[in-house]
Amino acid sequence: MSRDHSFSHLDSAGRATMVDVSEKPVTRRIAEASCRVLLQPSTLERLSDLPKGDALAVARIAGIQAAKRTGELIPLAHPLTPEDVQVEFEPGDGEVTIRSRVVVTARTGAEMEALTACALAALTLYDMVKAVDRAATVTDLRLDSKSGGVSGDFRRSGDRSSN
Repeated sequence: MSRDHSFSHLDSAGRATMVDVSEKPVTRRIAEASCRVLLQPSTLERLSDLPKGDALAVARIAGIQAAKRTGELIPLAHPLTPEDVQVEFEPGDGEVTIRSRVVVTARTGAEMEALTACALAALTLYDMVKAVDRAATVTDLRLDSKSGGVSGDFRRSGDRSSN
């Protein structure tokens, strides 16, 4: 089947298709992502003592679980088995920065797993705080770095750096 190589997930007829990675080498791949959740200062002070419990602990578990289930959630993502998933939180001035790091040994990268870990950790944090902070905002979801694979390494330059 012919492919339109300008978009890896479209065939020549413009139909969505999964990328064939069967001939790519298995390599160690690492992806890091981040996002922010904007919160009221009073909410930041209560993150470990909310009506639903310890918000960051629950959000960390949700992020790890999300990375492991990315292939089920993103239609054209390949199912991967992460060997390591880290989800960390950095409370700051009116926000919590969430960072994820996913390591796999596979034929394709872990970018979607890292992004999904951050997204679900952020959504879970929102769910945990919504009773006390309806203005909570999830923002700035992005890939910060990736390594491994044919396309090489990527590191975002800018105002936020990943771990």
